[in-house]
Amino acid sequence: MVDLDLTQLPFALLDDTSLEQLRAAADLSYFDKGEVILDAGQAGNWVYLIHKGAVTELDVQAPSARARIGLYTAGDLFGAISVLNGKSRYRFVADQQTLCYLIPGQLFQRLCNHNSAFADYFRQRLAEKSRLLAEQREGGVTLAGFMLARIRDCMRVPLIMQADISIHDAVTALKTHRADSLLVQRGNDVGIVTKTDLLNALVLDGRGSGDPAASVASFDLVTARPDEFLFAALVSMTRHEVARVVVMRHERAVGVVELTDVLSYFSSRSYVVGLEIEKADDLDALALASARLPELVRALMAQGVKLRFAMDLLAALNGRLMAKTWQFTVPEAHQQHGCLIVMGSEGRGEQILKTDQDNGLILDDGAVWPGQSESMSRFTENLLRLGYPPCPGNVMVSNPEWTGSLSRWRERIRRWADDGGGDAMLKLSILADAHSLAGNPRLLEALRDALFERCSDDQLLMSRFARGVLRFSTPLTVFGTLKKPEHGIDIKKGGIFPIVHGVRALALSQRIRDTSTFDRLDELAARGITDRDLAEDLSEALSLFSELRLKRQLAALEAGDAHADGNHIVVQELSSLERDMLRDALHAVNEFKQRLSWRFHLEY
Repeated sequence: MVDLDLTQLPFALLDDTSLEQLRAAADLSYFDKGEVILDAGQAGNWVYLIHKGAVTELDVQAPSARARIGLYTAGDLFGAISVLNGKSRYRFVADQQTLCYLIPGQLFQRLCNHNSAFADYFRQRLAEKSRLLAEQREGGVTLAGFMLARIRDCMRVPLIMQADISIHDAVTALKTHRADSLLVQRGNDVGIVTKTDLLNALVLDGRGSGDPAASVASFDLVTARPDEFLFAALVSMTRHEVARVVVMRHERAVGVVELTDVLSYFSSRSYVVGLEIEKADDLDALALASARLPELVRALMAQGVKLRFAMDLLAALNGRLMAKTWQFTVPEAHQQHGCLIVMGSEGRGEQILKTDQDNGLILDDGAVWPGQSESMSRFTENLLRLGYPPCPGNVMVSNPEWTGSLSRWRERIRRWADDGGGDAMLKLSILADAHSLAGNPRLLEALRDALFERCSDDQLLMSRFARGVLRFSTPLTVFGTLKKPEHGIDIKKGGIFPIVHGVRALALSQRIRDTSTFDRLDELAARGITDRDLAEDLSEALSLFSELRLKRQLAALEAGDAHADGNHIVVQELSSLERDMLRDALHAVNEFKQRLSWRFHLEY
């Protein structure tokens, strides 16, 4: 008899006798990556419950760009509808090495016949599937399909011209090919020219039609690879405020993805919050777009989108919300004389739901801004209107301690580093995650240089800085099993904080400019500072901790509690698979803490 966890829905609807029958009849089977588990048209003889791995659902009748309609991961069921209908309409393929529990179809049907609640569960799933398919037939793709689409599925063939082409010939080429942009090749460099660029050159800048098109081209391209997710292209466009991504393969332009193409591909317009943000022309419109973020988060989680993708998209959207709030609040004459920075999880791009305001302002040394204090207080109030709670530690631009000229910030870094106390180390760690959102980003980079210059090579300081990773114990017993206090284990203290702060300390000592913990881990592994296996384990562990916390936050939000932190995880409420994954993740945290102790001499 296999060790099958049947405590979750829909199995929780069955009585003990039925559960025993399931356990006795179930088998465990392995599928290699790419193996077809259940093909379209094949008789449905089994219901599959994924133990480890992932399975892609494909519509073999659909065009290749829309063929992928679902992704199932650990704990998900598939094949039940095929058993009920007699055969499978879709193809299910192992997306990676996968282990599945196999439940005999005859037993499954017998259980449905004797338990209406159990049967209704799958009938509802069937209705939901029908709704999603109807949505797809109307011309779009589901959110899951969008998340699984690759850039190569949506890119256009680029219109590439030589650099000496004139503006006249560029306009003619765009008209002939019905394109909105073209690429110009100048030696090894590629630039992009849009219709708007040409129109501005002729009408506003007084250029002649015989002038070279390359003179109005932008060679600072936002690029992507064909095999990247289309989702990532949308994130890049949102983050860089551009409407096109140039697709490169082996340093050669092979395609262009336009924002309009992505949005038409993504037909669930109710979720295109980014578009609503860009269209907003006042704070009221921004507040409406901001209020839809929890709806977007629920949709992403319900569709099984990887947490790191969700974090990237939410970080980009939150960044645009705050940047537009900055534009609406700060007089235009002062916008480029300062740099708005966000810190904490916002600075690392790792927040999902709205977190506390953690922000600051760096000003040019020569900036004269008489009404700065009033503008910053108004900015804090405006973010409150958009749903961003105030920071309990008062790390906000409305606090003069977190604003000032570049020189004043440099002096603060020196003072905090010389102090070496707990409060000073906390402030340095907050600043280490700073990310530029609006204004002049060079001011932050100059400040980051000062941070590296003062801290990175000071071993005594770095030891004090890193010591925080030992502040909270890992919730494992001496036998390596999970502690199970009734009120739950604090996943933020026991899991998230040691990873985030430990990686932050290593990144600071290595002068790594990335602020995302995931990107920092990638860079640390690339430099050989952290071995790649541990870096991958820590990335997975951080994703797991964050996802467990997010589930509790969403549940609390659903229950009307908008302020629940979701940090306490009651182990007894987790499935056996979740408990296994949580235990393994905490062991990775323990190993990381030991290695940090050796590296930074934390035990002395």
